[in-house]
Amino acid sequence: MGWQGRPLIAHVVEHLMPQVEAVAINANGDAQRFGFLGLPVFADELNDIHTPLAGLYAALAGAANGSFDAVLTVPCDGPFLPLDLRQRLEALVPAIAASAGQKHYLTGLWPVALRGTLQKALGQGQRRVQDFVALAGAASVDWPILPRDPFANINTPEDFKRLSEKP
Repeated sequence: MGWQGRPLIAHVVEHLMPQVEAVAINANGDAQRFGFLGLPVFADELNDIHTPLAGLYAALAGAANGSFDAVLTVPCDGPFLPLDLRQRLEALVPAIAASAGQKHYLTGLWPVALRGTLQKALGQGQRRVQDFVALAGAASVDWPILPRDPFANINTPEDFKRLSEKP
């Protein structure tokens, strides 16, 4: 699904680029489907674990190999990400975004040092992102939702219609 004539992920990348040193995509399956973005695509390292935490683990491992200190994670279906996302999360790292009383568990800033903690949690059967957020002691950073919730997702035609009606 697209937004304003472009794939949702293109909007996400556009909002992330000025905030980070590098952008990469975590996706399983055919990486060529993201070729138009010109970004590296990496798959989950833990193929038998079906949870977004497997992607976070792969991102933390890749960041450690690339000498990065932290990973900023966002879903690919939210084209309105704030341009101060990293800056505000960085003040409380590890941290996740929140808006309108809802925590956005997949939008967070994670120190690479949490990789071992995540590996242990996964080894013990933990699969829920919100449980790992609690284990990591991640703070929640709230954003205003006016003029539009910066973490709104477009997953359905109804979402598209609803968000198209707002400024």
